[in-house]
Amino acid sequence: MFSAIRRDIEDGTVEVGGKLSSEATLAAEYGVSRSVIREALRSCTALGLTVTKTGKGTFVVADRVANDLILGQYSARDLNEARPHIEVPAAGLAAERRSPEELEHLKEIVNSMAAEADPETWVSLDASFHSAIARASGNKVFESVVADIREALAHQSETLNMVADRQHVSDDEHLRIVEAIEAGDAPAAEAAMADHLSAVSVALDTILSK
Repeated sequence: MFSAIRRDIEDGTVEVGGKLSSEATLAAEYGVSRSVIREALRSCTALGLTVTKTGKGTFVVADRVANDLILGQYSARDLNEARPHIEVPAAGLAAERRSPEELEHLKEIVNSMAAEADPETWVSLDASFHSAIARASGNKVFESVVADIREALAHQSETLNMVADRQHVSDDEHLRIVEAIEAGDAPAAEAAMADHLSAVSVALDTILSK
C-alpha cells in the first residue's frame, strides 16, 4: 500500500504542494481499510514525502525520499550510530544478570510479537522488548537511554514494517537474542543484538537509497 502511494508521489501523479485525497477516499480507491492507509501515510511522512496538517489534510512536500528519516526527536542516522554502543553491551549484561522474572517477561514479549497481527500493537511490543533488555542488563544508564529513545524506536519499527516488511524477520532476530540471554551466553547475546541492529540499518539504507 505504501509503495503505491509513494509511486504516485515520485512519478508526479500527485505533485509537490498538492493535497492527497482523504483517508476514506484513498481506502476506497486502493480497496484497503482506513487503518492501512493511515499507516502508509505515516510512512510517507517519516520518509519526508508528506506533511499532515490537522484539519486540513496531507500534503506532498517532496517527490524523493529525504537523506535521513525523522523519528520523533531523533533521526534514523542518530539512532543507527548510537544503538550498537548501548544495546549490544546491554544484551550481554542481560545474559549475565537477568532475573528469572525478567527472562520470563522477555519470552512473553517475543511470543506475543510472533502471534501479533496488528501492526501498531507489534510496534509497541517491539519497543517494550528493547526496553526490557536494557532493564535486565542491570545498568541504569542503559535503561534510561533506551527509555529516552523508545518513541523514536517505535517510529522506526513502524516505518520499517510498512516499507521493508521486516516484522517476521525481526521476530526471528528477537528470538535469537532471547535464546542467548536465556542460555547466559553474553557473547552470543551481543552478537545476536549486533546482527539485529545491522539488519535494521541495512533496511533503512535500502529505503533511503531507492
